[in-house]
Amino acid sequence: MSDHDEPSPTTTSVLISNRQSAVLDEVALADLARLTLAGEGLEDVELSVSFVDDAEIEDLHVRYMDEPGPTDVLSFPLDDVDEDGTRLLGDVVIAPSVAARNNPADPGAELRLLLVHGILHLLGYDHEDDAEKAEMWARQERYSGVTGA
Repeated sequence: MSDHDEPSPTTTSVLISNRQSAVLDEVALADLARLTLAGEGLEDVELSVSFVDDAEIEDLHVRYMDEPGPTDVLSFPLDDVDEDGTRLLGDVVIAPSVAARNNPADPGAELRLLLVHGILHLLGYDHEDDAEKAEMWARQERYSGVTGA
């Protein structure tokens, strides 16, 4: 497990917990998370991102969504403020192995897409209807550089 809490022009913190075996560019993913948050006009925020194996994401998927099987990304909004005034957004949990199965030709692109997708969910974006989906997909494409399905 490693944590990245590197200084940036704002006081945005992205805490990475890698609890699975695939090799990831944690620094680049944390930078993408910061870029996404900045693009959404957020400063003084903290975000937690966990990369987990199939078993852990399946457990979370069943426990919190009441749906069987592993999924690719889950978002757990917290939206609280700590004693220093930092807004705690919540947690994004991603299964890189599921991402690789979703896009075997470019699992890195899929991870970027899922990270931005999860962050946007924390910020209240959804894709329940066509208009919401179009807005969310445009934003995730803008930040991740990846066209969503």
